[in-house]
Amino acid sequence: MSEVVVALLGLVGTLAGSFLGVVASQKLTNFRLQALEDKVSKHNSLIERTYKLEGEMAEVIHDIRDLKAYHRPNAPQAPLA
Repeated sequence: MSEVVVALLGLVGTLAGSFLGVVASQKLTNFRLQALEDKVSKHNSLIERTYKLEGEMAEVIHDIRDLKAYHRPNAPQAPLA
């Protein structure tokens, strides 16, 4: 009879330990996944801002070329847009 009680207590302990291990592992996985999602969001925001800045730089370069052409001596004057 005592062997059965010891076996049942061992089973309960094993089940409880396994369950708590799975719960702790799941919490850690969720935490790491959330941290990764935050990093990806920051990265995507940076890419979007970089893309916008590249477009603005293209406009600035175009404007500089127009101004240089406009102020160049003996050059035909192109109208500014």
